[in-house]
Amino acid sequence: MAEAPDGSDTGTGTVEGVAKVVALDDGHAICEPEPTGSCGGCMSAALCGVKSGGTSRRIIARRFSLVNDVGLKVGDRVVVGIAPATLLKASAVAYALPVVLMLVAAIATQHWSGGGDGAGALGGLGGFLVGLVIARWRATRMTSQGELTPNYLRRVRTPPSGTECGLD
Repeated sequence: MAEAPDGSDTGTGTVEGVAKVVALDDGHAICEPEPTGSCGGCMSAALCGVKSGGTSRRIIARRFSLVNDVGLKVGDRVVVGIAPATLLKASAVAYALPVVLMLVAAIATQHWSGGGDGAGALGGLGGFLVGLVIARWRATRMTSQGELTPNYLRRVRTPPSGTECGLD
């Protein structure tokens, strides 16, 4: 089960994250995911834009749109979620597909070329590149169909003034 930012069980079965509303556009709230506590210490933090501040192109590229039927305002923090099956599907497309195609192409090329390692390596590289192209195409399609867009779950409760956190 998912756990809310306040530690309570949400019972939604979704993978949750916190995002901040950074703009409003024609009935939609444009949100930017907030980095988790472990993001700053990650080896790839500079690559995803966490260490470069909030205006990095990579952070802007991670923005997503939510239908604003609950009256969200700029600056609101919201909890969003995505189904675990969707996350698994996206991971398989992004990571498993290129690697599987690389292995299949390397084995097939090495077998058909009479056992040459160089041919197998080139076949593997070709399979990997084809896998990346297919993964990119599939991810773009999934995004355009809205499969990868998180769903609004609730607002993050703002702590009362004079307190340090929103926990009861």
